[in-house]
Amino acid sequence: MKIKVCGFTQAQNTRDAALLGIDAIGLVFYDKSPRNVDMERALEIVQALPPFINRVGLFVNADSHFIDEVLCEVPLDTLQFHGDETPEECSQYAMPFIKALRVNQETDIAKMADEYYRSSGLLLDAFNPNTYGGTGESFDWSLAKIDIDLPIILAGGLNPNTVVDAISQVNPYAVDVSSGVESAKGIKDIDKIKQFIQQSNL
Repeated sequence: MKIKVCGFTQAQNTRDAALLGIDAIGLVFYDKSPRNVDMERALEIVQALPPFINRVGLFVNADSHFIDEVLCEVPLDTLQFHGDETPEECSQYAMPFIKALRVNQETDIAKMADEYYRSSGLLLDAFNPNTYGGTGESFDWSLAKIDIDLPIILAGGLNPNTVVDAISQVNPYAVDVSSGVESAKGIKDIDKIKQFIQQSNL
């Protein structure tokens, strides 16, 4: 099972987590998030990483000039769009991207997969009308059991105690965790990440 840990804010903490063998780290470029990082901090984090870690930049309804500025300063591998970005807005950077969906009963995942067919995958997160991800809330995972052409990345309410059940229900391509392995917002608990990796690979 591929694992992404999102919302890092410290270079050494990120390096310690990456050395455990996770596949991707997420950096949040969204000033309303408690895990937001500026470009200087993001560059420090990226430079501390060991090789072969996918560096994902998360944006929420960001201005294209801001994203271009980040890409000029911070070497990212993948973009993750967590807002209301159109397929055209996501595709304009000529980079691999992930489109996040906030899922509830009304979410037409198959329709979104068709619309965002250029994406590298769909990230399915809990629906919260007041915020874009990072809530620690889960959703009805049965809604994510759907046959689409895009890889499914499962997020929302995942932690060492819930990830086995989530994977068994959905069988996703990857899992994405943030608050579920933290000791404080933006600070990851290395022991919790170890447990999360172990549970994800049972």
